[in-house]
Amino acid sequence: MSKPRKPKGRPVSGWLILDKPLDFGSTEAVGKIKWLFNAQKAGHAGTLDPLASGMLPIALGDATKTVPYVMDGRKIYEFTVSWGEERTTDDLEGEVTASSDKRPTEEDVRALLPKYTGTIEQIPPQFSAIKIAGERAYDLARDGEVVEIPAREVEIFRLTLLKSEQDRAFFEVECGKGTYVRALARDMGRDLGCFGHISGLRRSFVAPFAEEKMVPLEALIELEKIEDRDERLAALDAYLVDTGEALAALPQIRISDDQAHRLKMGNPIILRGRDAPVAEPEAVALAGGKLIAIGEIGQGEFRPKRVFA
Repeated sequence: MSKPRKPKGRPVSGWLILDKPLDFGSTEAVGKIKWLFNAQKAGHAGTLDPLASGMLPIALGDATKTVPYVMDGRKIYEFTVSWGEERTTDDLEGEVTASSDKRPTEEDVRALLPKYTGTIEQIPPQFSAIKIAGERAYDLARDGEVVEIPAREVEIFRLTLLKSEQDRAFFEVECGKGTYVRALARDMGRDLGCFGHISGLRRSFVAPFAEEKMVPLEALIELEKIEDRDERLAALDAYLVDTGEALAALPQIRISDDQAHRLKMGNPIILRGRDAPVAEPEAVALAGGKLIAIGEIGQGEFRPKRVFA
C-alpha cells in the first residue's frame, strides 16, 4: 500500500485581503498568492472580473474552510456606467448590441434608484458563471449560444449616485450575495431608454474585511527581492489576517484548552454556566483567542462541524 502524498508547500493559514489590479483574473491572482506564500492550499471568496479592481479576499490553508461565510457577506462596489451602448458582456469587453443618442439627466437617474433598492429580481449577464444545464453561461455565450437565464432575487441595501455627467454616471452600491453589477448597469440603461454598460468597477468591501486591510499586489511582489527565504516568508505572513476574522458575525464561546482538545478529536463538549447559549445553528469556539471549531449548540452541548488546526 503506497504512502499518502505529502502536500506541497507550507501549512500556512489565514486571509490575504488582496487589492487586485485590473487585467488580472481571480484564478490567476489566487495562483500568484499561493506561489508567493508557498502555501499548501488557497482559494478566493467571490470572483472579481479582470476588468474590475479592488478587494479579493484569498484564503490560505485552514482559512479555506471559512470561504462560504465570506461569500455570503455584504459587498460594496464603486462603478461607472457609460450611457449610449449595450454590450454582449455588459462591460467594455463585449461587442455593441444596441445604441442610442439619448442621454439621461441627473434627475432621471436619481428617480430610478428606488426601483433598484431592496429585494429586486435580476437576470445575470450572458457572460457569467451561472450554470445552465451543467455548463457555465460564459462558455455557452462564447460559442455563440443565447441562453435563457432565469431571473433571481438579489438584495440591494444601498444604491447611491455619486456624480452624473452627460455620457456617464458614477455609483456606489452595497449589495448581497449573487448581485451582478454589470446587470444593474444594463437594466438601468434599458429603463432610461439610452442603454448602458459598465466602464469602471472597483470592489472596496467584502464583509467582514475593511478596506484598510487591502494589500496591493505590487507590495507583495516587492518582497520577492528579499533573498533570505525565511525572512521573505515572515514578511509575507505579516500581511495575513487571522482565520477567525472571517467568522466575526457568528456567536462566539470561550473554551478551555481541555475542551479545545476534545473538539479537535471531533467530540462534543458540554456547556455549563448560567450564561451558556442554549441553541445556535452555528457558533465559533475559541481557546486563548484562537479559532478551534465551527459547530452547533443544542441540548447543552457544542458539537463541532469544522475543526481547525
